[in-house]
Amino acid sequence: MSETPLGIRFFETEAGNEPVRKWLEQLDRGQMVKISEDIETVREGWPEGMPTCKYIRDGIYEVRSSLPGKIRSRVLFCIHESYIMLLHGFIKKTQAIPKKDIDLALKRKKQLEAR
Repeated sequence: MSETPLGIRFFETEAGNEPVRKWLEQLDRGQMVKISEDIETVREGWPEGMPTCKYIRDGIYEVRSSLPGKIRSRVLFCIHESYIMLLHGFIKKTQAIPKKDIDLALKRKKQLEAR
């Protein structure tokens, strides 16, 4: 018997905004397609490991995408109920994930859990 794959949802703010969806829509089509494919790879293979997915801390994971031109993107997510909840997306410009990006994902995770 096979397990049911997780669904995917975008974190929604109290005002009804979906920050990761908005961020993805601002990228060029090729970048958006590649990131979406990597998110789907994680969804289909959960728990997916490196190089596509990595645990960060406190229930936060990252989808790791390598885009043309040596651009690296990250989508931070958590598992909420039976969903991969996409919390925050960004283009990575430093070796380590900036603390502010992790803190934002953690804040959104806490908001989600409080609902």
